[in-house]
Amino acid sequence: MDEFTIGLVGTGALLLLVFGGVRVFIVAALIGLMGTVAIIGWKAGAGISGTVPHSKSINYALSVLPMFILIGFIAYHGGLTHALFRAARAWVGWVPGGLAVASVFATAGFAAVSGASTATAAVFSRVAIPHMLAHGYDRRLAAGVVAAGGTLASLIPPSAILVIYAIIVEESVGTLILAGFIPGVVSALIYALLIIGQCMIWPHLGRAIPSSPWSERFSSLPGTVPIFVVVVVIFYSMYSGTATPTEAGALGAFVVLVVALAKGMRWGALKEALLETAKLTVMIFALIWGVLIFVRFLGYAGLPQAFSEFVVTLPFPPIVVMILILCGYAVLGMFMDAIGMLLLTLPVVHPAVIALGFDPIWFGIIVVKMCEVCLITPPVGLNCYVVSAVRPDIPLGDVFRGIGPFFVADVVTIGLFLAYPEIVLWLPRLVNS
Repeated sequence: MDEFTIGLVGTGALLLLVFGGVRVFIVAALIGLMGTVAIIGWKAGAGISGTVPHSKSINYALSVLPMFILIGFIAYHGGLTHALFRAARAWVGWVPGGLAVASVFATAGFAAVSGASTATAAVFSRVAIPHMLAHGYDRRLAAGVVAAGGTLASLIPPSAILVIYAIIVEESVGTLILAGFIPGVVSALIYALLIIGQCMIWPHLGRAIPSSPWSERFSSLPGTVPIFVVVVVIFYSMYSGTATPTEAGALGAFVVLVVALAKGMRWGALKEALLETAKLTVMIFALIWGVLIFVRFLGYAGLPQAFSEFVVTLPFPPIVVMILILCGYAVLGMFMDAIGMLLLTLPVVHPAVIALGFDPIWFGIIVVKMCEVCLITPPVGLNCYVVSAVRPDIPLGDVFRGIGPFFVADVVTIGLFLAYPEIVLWLPRLVNS
């Protein structure tokens, strides 16, 4: 077989095994090793496959990942998340479905200090769902809003997935983090409007709670100050030039730690935050190591260049080709986790998207938004599994039914970003001008 055929066979084998339930990082590393050896021989192939993970993972930009993840876990174990929900409840609880709307805004606030969607979903399964169920909310809506709200951590900075995208395609981490801010806010607002509309039509899903007095509303705000301080520290330090994204993440983690300790965080809670940070970081790096070996194999097989040439010659307008690519991501995301999907596809898809004339920053936000969709779609909607695991009283089937309307909202949001690219590009252009 020639190199290209070996590449196709290897890709087909990888997809088959992944759909069969084998871990992505194991399959990617093994097939990448075997494919590279088949193309360039054992000595060279094994040598390259052995050095690629180290040579790529020592990239300084990757060190931002544990920093952003650490911020989120310290904020949770330090008790800062409850303050967010209390404030959101006091300010918007009076609207139809107010507690669900408060959950969306609280998850958006937590996403601003957490780069992990699953962590956000796990936190608010404990914080928000009990309140909604106690007030008679439909459990499908309660579970769905937390699973969908957790996905906001993929876009709202700091985002681990945006960092991984930037590293894979060699774009500016800072620019991508900035570009995700407005789309993340727009996504949260669309979720909130969806909930209000649903609860106005079907009040039994979630009724408004009595309006909080203004004194209670304003007294709830001081507890949210640490979150906003972290956001300001991260953004200002990066865009004033005083810190790299990694240093900004470290500063943010330090601020959250100081606040958590001041609020009485104990060693046991800090130890748990550190352990969970280490576990999630190791999982992400294992994916990166395995997939990088496979990506090197694809390069030797010539698949990225062949796919780019094929896409450019399709007899369709570029926007139609883009929609087809996104549909492919939607299907692939039903069977793979978001990070693994990006690592496997971007080396092939990104050159084709650039050849079509699309902005790589804009595409990054679009594809990460698609990753959000994949976090709530069956059969591998990871956030849905997290909610069901934390709340075993809510069957997984109910969680998946609850996210149905939010899937539609995500499709509408992606359509907005496709039709109006300035929603994504306006802020980074403004700052970088």
